[in-house]
Amino acid sequence: MDPQEFFALFGAGRRPDPYPHYRRWRERYPVAELAERMFAVSGLGEATQVLRDPAFGHPEPEYLDPADRLPDQPVDESGRVVRAFLSLNPPDHTRLRRLVAKAFTPRMVERLTPRIEEITASLVDRAPAGFDLMTSLAKPLPVEVIAELLGVPLDDRERFAEWSHAMARALDPPFLQHPDSVEPAVRARQSFVRYFRSLAQERRREPGEDLLSALVAVSDAGDVLSEGELLVTLTLLLIAGHETTTNLIGNGVLALLRHDGVGAAAPERVVEETLRYDSPVQLTARTALRDTALGEVKVPAGSQAIVLIGAANRDPSTGGDVFDPSRTPGRHLAFGQGIHFCLGAPLARLEGRIVFRELARRLPKLRLAGDPEWNATTTLRGLATLPVVAS
Repeated sequence: MDPQEFFALFGAGRRPDPYPHYRRWRERYPVAELAERMFAVSGLGEATQVLRDPAFGHPEPEYLDPADRLPDQPVDESGRVVRAFLSLNPPDHTRLRRLVAKAFTPRMVERLTPRIEEITASLVDRAPAGFDLMTSLAKPLPVEVIAELLGVPLDDRERFAEWSHAMARALDPPFLQHPDSVEPAVRARQSFVRYFRSLAQERRREPGEDLLSALVAVSDAGDVLSEGELLVTLTLLLIAGHETTTNLIGNGVLALLRHDGVGAAAPERVVEETLRYDSPVQLTARTALRDTALGEVKVPAGSQAIVLIGAANRDPSTGGDVFDPSRTPGRHLAFGQGIHFCLGAPLARLEGRIVFRELARRLPKLRLAGDPEWNATTTLRGLATLPVVAS
């Protein structure tokens, strides 16, 4: 198989609607060997297996010579790169996720509900008759929420959003990354680490009721987060809690406006159908930790499996290419599966429900006012602009 056929799925010209191309690829190649020890997985059953099966995981963190480390790059005492739990295997993953989950509780998320409602209502009410929904609502809301959750001072939230966007651009796999995105992402990550190292020190001296204070103080039978683990966890929470929710809102509103409008269905169902139909996360990757198989395809240990979440979610058994927010929610892979299921899923769902509900209440005649523009990223799929008019 020519790998270029696979890479062509992600060309800029296909960005507005890659799904017909995904469908043809999925029907032909639910599992495709692109090169030696490199596989593309687009079938729903096979993708689910990769995400759930302990035979797949992540490479072990690498050791870095001090001369090769980037400034402010977290490493442990032995010189290993410190990774967020999302990129670790058990038992390291189990330990870190348990610690973070003790701080990032459902109660903490639920406590944000009145504030999310207040921010959403304010942003919607301030919007003029014609506006860009991304600039006016989808982008500022999640960064306000995650910043408030972490206890970031109000004056710092603009650069907080800039760092998040720069880091998100570098999440694409190397074969999809634009060289110009790498250096800004490195600088943003360094700035972010320096900022939160300082803010964490403040929270140790004067704890508050925010998530950062909880993460600084969390312990489990005497085990605590190291400084490096704290910093990479905060980086993960920033991108996962900001960029993906922005994309959920934008992608969902666009689908609704191309369907029956923003008041067409229950907000809970709109959220789940958007996650399935136009997932904010389109790709993820796993490494085969031992020799295994996907269907009849043998996958040697050490192979990389690129999971096309966007393709798998459009399987005919889940609803295929039809957007129907009135349907009973079916399964999807937007938040992952198994031990790596997204810890922030309840917060993303909460924000999505509130936004879709408030748009239906406050701007029931909302409609498109032009063609949207898409961000030049693939792993995280979302809109750069979404022009709308309120009546």
